Amino acid sequence: MKRLHLSIGVALALTSALALAQKAPESLLPPGFDDPPPPPAPAAAPAAPSRPAAAPAAASATASTTSSAPTATAPGGAPAVAANPAALGAMKLPSLEELEKMSPEDLEEALNLKPKFDIPPAARRSLEQIGLIDESEGGLPSWALVGQNASLVRAALTGNKGRLVSRWGHILLRRALASRLDAPAPMHPADFAAMRAALLLRMGEADAARALVQDVDTGNFTPGLTDAAFDAYVATGDFTGICPTMTLRADARSDPQWQLARSICNAFRGEGSSALSELDRALSRGIMPKIDVLLAQKYAGAAGKARRAVKIEWDDVSDMTPWRYGLTIAVGLEPPEALMKSAGDRYAYVAATAPMLGLTSRAAAADRAAGAGILSSAAMVDLYGQIYSEADITGDWANRAETLRNAYVGEQAADRLAAIHTLWDGAADASARYSRQVLTAYAAARLPASADFVDDAPELIASMLAAGLDRNAMRWGSVLETGSQGWALLAVATPQAQRTTDGNALGTFYDDDPSQDSRKTAFLVAGLAGLGRISPGTADEYAEKLAFDLRGQTRWTRMIDRAAEVRNPVLVALLAGLGMQGDGWDKMTPRYLFHIVSALRQVGFEAEARMIAAEAVARG
Repeated sequence: MKRLHLSIGVALALTSALALAQKAPESLLPPGFDDPPPPPAPAAAPAAPSRPAAAPAAASATASTTSSAPTATAPGGAPAVAANPAALGAMKLPSLEELEKMSPEDLEEALNLKPKFDIPPAARRSLEQIGLIDESEGGLPSWALVGQNASLVRAALTGNKGRLVSRWGHILLRRALASRLDAPAPMHPADFAAMRAALLLRMGEADAARALVQDVDTGNFTPGLTDAAFDAYVATGDFTGICPTMTLRADARSDPQWQLARSICNAFRGEGSSALSELDRALSRGIMPKIDVLLAQKYAGAAGKARRAVKIEWDDVSDMTPWRYGLTIAVGLEPPEALMKSAGDRYAYVAATAPMLGLTSRAAAADRAAGAGILSSAAMVDLYGQIYSEADITGDWANRAETLRNAYVGEQAADRLAAIHTLWDGAADASARYSRQVLTAYAAARLPASADFVDDAPELIASMLAAGLDRNAMRWGSVLETGSQGWALLAVATPQAQRTTDGNALGTFYDDDPSQDSRKTAFLVAGLAGLGRISPGTADEYAEKLAFDLRGQTRWTRMIDRAAEVRNPVLVALLAGLGMQGDGWDKMTPRYLFHIVSALRQVGFEAEARMIAAEAVARG
């Protein structure tokens, strides 16, 4: 009886498939391919008796039909076509035993039932203006790249490794990549989205990358967008998110990760037993390291009735991979701390926003992510606020949350300043210290601009500027000495400066500059020149003293200058990100900083230009 039911189901499925194919609204084949061949000439036969000529309307209707087979109406109202028994007999159908062993994807492929879209036609989205942020919501103009050279846009996206020296540069580039943009001609819009998503992933913006690929219907995925989507779902630990792509693009890849992900999707589609059997075979064949297959088994084992307990052991694991990390946090585990110490910051960027991780793990990751631009000051405060409200959290992180509270609500300004210093001084290194300055930005803004705290003014101002609180920082102008570190920060950060910077004050700053090779002075000169707040003569004078050249040209400087001349904000943002690559401000040159600040100012990003210049002086 089971075999009979299955046979009936196969016949019905085939009949439905043929009906859909016969009544498709428009053929996708070249002209002539879907026309039936002319029947062979019949043998000589007696002449048929003459009949009266058909009416013109009837003749026209007969000529327009595509099939002479009789039609019927299906129960749902759709026309159905009688299956051709000869055609069905010519098809090589799988045996019942083969059908029972097939996965859902194999069954769909064998019966030619796999759809090209998983979304009804009326709900499908246009490939124009792909992105997350509309211009009315703070995004960049959608038209900005339409007429640009596609090769230049491609180079700016694929040539960026994703690690930027500037927090504010990271924020601006993320905004540009997430904006709703039209693709430059003749680049395919899906490939344009793929390159943007891939760069967001390299920047550590996995959530934004996933949201971007989700703005394109799966039926429109190209191979590049399929890869970017897969990497985005892996990075966020969302291994069922790729399943719609698996349904429509099961054969898009054949690598081991894709095979394991396909088994996971089958498990969550109700094929738990067969999916776990596939993973068992993958483990026995050794297509991936044991830890990777075991993690996939643990993830798949949580689906349906075929539950399985899988023990994860890290003894023989010496490194971390995105696949391994994504699966680990997705199944509710955390990798060994010793393994994560050498894993790199990319995993901290993911962990900082991963909802499945504990609050203290996210706070530890935030010490990397905030300084890089992944988290805002408000997000950091919210995270510490949750730690403070959790009675079960004790120890160092509970104490830090209490300290942050004191930094905001301490009765005396001196007490609040002491709490701020405790948080700064408790950071593991300079990068983490800057993240703590992001954390305390609003607490620093609440302190009075008093001569009693003038020695702390440079770091307090740097903390405020890390969150863009430039007007709060300006309150310190009246108590700062001309030529001091705090003065230098305000010289580039103050909005709407009315006059050029005094060369004598710049000389005082240069004389007291403690940075290596007077890098802070070089960045200050470059920032002031880019903002138009210093005379060309003074800029050239200090450039000669410090042995750098603001006026020299490279291919990159010519491109970003030209993009600024034509007032193209998106292209300037992409090229600025390309020029700010590096893991520290020692990788930035004064000449590149000058061209970045100048170009940003010209296309309307003066606030970002000022914050980048101030960040360079503070962290240089």
